[in-house]
Amino acid sequence: MNDPKTIGFLGTGIMGAPMAGRLCQAGHRVHAWNRTPDKAQALASLGVAAKQTPKQAVDGADVVIVMLSSGPVCDEVILGPTGILASMKRDSILVVMSSIPVATAKRQAEAAAAQHIRYLDAPVSGGEQGAIDGSLAIMAGGEPSVFEQTSALLGLLGRPVRVGPAGTGQLAKLVNQLIVANTIATVSEAMLLAERGGADPSQVREALLGGFADSTILRAHAPRMIANDFKPGGPAKWQLKDTQTTLSLAKELSLDLPVASLVNGLFEDLVVHGDGELDHSALIRELRRRNGMPL
Repeated sequence: MNDPKTIGFLGTGIMGAPMAGRLCQAGHRVHAWNRTPDKAQALASLGVAAKQTPKQAVDGADVVIVMLSSGPVCDEVILGPTGILASMKRDSILVVMSSIPVATAKRQAEAAAAQHIRYLDAPVSGGEQGAIDGSLAIMAGGEPSVFEQTSALLGLLGRPVRVGPAGTGQLAKLVNQLIVANTIATVSEAMLLAERGGADPSQVREALLGGFADSTILRAHAPRMIANDFKPGGPAKWQLKDTQTTLSLAKELSLDLPVASLVNGLFEDLVVHGDGELDHSALIRELRRRNGMPL
């Protein structure tokens, strides 16, 4: 590699860990921090250096990547009393890959600019497997020049596309999550209909592949629904966070999204019934409850 970067990576959870590992294995110097220290330390075999605090992780970094769980957590780590902005070097780049509200991304971009830090909001889709494979969909918002300077780096993680100014990456992610959540609900209903109607759901799925009903959700999640395998790649509680954020933005824009509202209610009930830590494909469990079917 002709131009290895020093990267501060904050958040090495289900998706962040393989992302940090890929960057390190590509020849970059990666300094990682996670609220649960063991998760960052577990990457030592890949060459990732675990740090005890966010400030230590971003010290001297050319690029800081944030892959934390939510907007409030990102704000605390970035903008809080001990936030990282004051510790980042001038003209370095902050890339927030967490899923956060559009307004939060815009506010962070303004705060970063005031500290002479360049900002990109670049949330991702593709789950744990996409992070492992480096095939994530990356929706970026920010200045064209900042995107150009980070596109090669982000290309190690997936397929980055700039969709507009700061905040629009998060808007694109909400569009993505709207499609994902609604499709999970539809595929869940379809699998239950096939089952109760007397067909083999696995064979129904096989028959649909390649037709108009085909989708990534049908291919990747229908088998999990059929097998009741809900090890989290994307926990249901975070899907709910995104559907709630989507509906909040829709309200601000005076949009009525009735299907999204219904699906949001299903995810709310799923989480209330204790399944929030399961994969978002576990929504079929909530539909089973409603129909008196065994979980």
